[in-house]
Amino acid sequence: MDNSGPNKTCCVSVRDFFTSAKFLIYMGHALSTWGDRMWNFAVAVFLVELYGNSLLLTAVYGLVVAGSVLLLGAIIGDWVDKNPRLKVAQTSLLIQNSCVIVCGILLMVVFQFKEQLVELYNGWILTTCYILVISVANIANLASTATAITIQRDWVVVVAGQDSSTLADMNATVRIIDQLTNILAPMLVGQIMAFGSPFIGCGFIAGWNLCSMCVEYALLWTVYQKTPALSMKSGQKEQQQELKQLSPPKELENGQSPEESSQPLMIEASMVKPGAPKQHSCCYQVSEPLRTLRAGWVAYYNQNIFFAGMSLSFLYMTVLGFDCITTGYAYTQGLNGSVLSLLMGASAVAGICGTVAFTWVRKKCGLIRTGFISGTAQLSCLILCVVSVFAPGSPLDLSVSPFQDIYSHLMGETVLPEAEHSLTSLLTAVNATTAAPAEELPPLQSYMSVSLLFAGVIAARIGLWSFDLTVTQLIQENVMESERGVINGVQNSMNYLLDLLHFIMVILAPNPEAFGLLVIISVSFVAMGHVMYFGFAFKSLGSRLFLCCSPEQKVEEVESPSLPTTV
Repeated sequence: MDNSGPNKTCCVSVRDFFTSAKFLIYMGHALSTWGDRMWNFAVAVFLVELYGNSLLLTAVYGLVVAGSVLLLGAIIGDWVDKNPRLKVAQTSLLIQNSCVIVCGILLMVVFQFKEQLVELYNGWILTTCYILVISVANIANLASTATAITIQRDWVVVVAGQDSSTLADMNATVRIIDQLTNILAPMLVGQIMAFGSPFIGCGFIAGWNLCSMCVEYALLWTVYQKTPALSMKSGQKEQQQELKQLSPPKELENGQSPEESSQPLMIEASMVKPGAPKQHSCCYQVSEPLRTLRAGWVAYYNQNIFFAGMSLSFLYMTVLGFDCITTGYAYTQGLNGSVLSLLMGASAVAGICGTVAFTWVRKKCGLIRTGFISGTAQLSCLILCVVSVFAPGSPLDLSVSPFQDIYSHLMGETVLPEAEHSLTSLLTAVNATTAAPAEELPPLQSYMSVSLLFAGVIAARIGLWSFDLTVTQLIQENVMESERGVINGVQNSMNYLLDLLHFIMVILAPNPEAFGLLVIISVSFVAMGHVMYFGFAFKSLGSRLFLCCSPEQKVEEVESPSLPTTV
């Protein structure tokens, strides 16, 4: 009888945890990201298979996706802000998974009847299928962006309540889930495609998304029911938004002055719309997305965390990541698939360490100082990458112009075979198999350069992920709840813009002899990003920024005047 009490209490606490809104959000996010990672990995391989081992469709898909988020990020965020949370989450979830299912079925048809489709109308039916796949996949990615903004940037904040430590722990857990699914999901679908076929891979992904959509829908509904705060946005804000649609002038009378000054989106809509001539209402509605886009970027610029957000965007302008570019370069330097798979695993472990370090450093030093410390750590590690440019074994050759034969590169005569080689090596790396025989790779006199490069890249992941979490929480805590969606939408647009620039940079200088210059440019952009963050941090804390070992309570007392939280 004496032991029944503690055992019962333990069972109750465990049951409460597994039925809590926090755990259910983790489960829903794990299912969502697992499906996303499988699809993002597989769609590139599917498009390569469909187009005769060419990267043309993959490149078009990448440009369409990046351009769409760049142009529509603010509009998506504004839609998230203006609609009830549950409606936004359910709608984006249904659209995202439905589009992936449609793409999977369409790809299965193309794989099964490709020879027949090629002969119909001189191949125009097949071309139409390609266009449909890319278009529907792009819609799925936009819906995924809306889902990420809704759940990771808004619901997590509400579920955490006013506890900054709980919010930091939830952000870290979500990021660990991202890291794990980024390794395991592509590995699973890669094995299915390796031992089965692309047709079976498409069917598996379509079936997974159908089942996952039903479970995620139920999880979202349960979280919504368990968290009453999700049904309203800052008390009267939901009411104000409804009044805005029915009678816009009342919103200006009842709205709070701080919100009026920091919500150009709502003010513009409420001031212009009532007074607009009736005959111009159609033109007004047509041009509304453009005004929303402009107002979103203006609102982003006026945020007190503007430079912190910009600093994160600048980190996307780099070739020092584990994407197909860096992996392809490593393959040209003699690293086979098994080595690359180990490096990717080490990178994921470093990212998880950075996520764990974020929670510990934030408790000891405060949120703003954590970003400063993380940035310093990342830059220090990237010095190894700069050293690798001049180390023995580096292919850097300044006598070779990086723009040599640029026309042939752009036309695909040189780039595509190398890129195809890179993609193949990436696929084999995920499957943990060996790449092509060593005879096909040019032997190197020294592996010191590529070793230093990847040592710096992997070590820098600790600071990178900690810094990313810092900026994410700064946006969560300092952006008003009614603007959370549009600001995060613009942040995503900025990230995609810098990511596009880094791909353009590689297109302009694709030869391995110029990769060292790309490394130096990448480190320069990362440094500029952290300089921006330092300016933001110093403006917020002044000389107190360097008191990194201050107790947590003192840090909160110093930071709270500069960064008022609205969580």
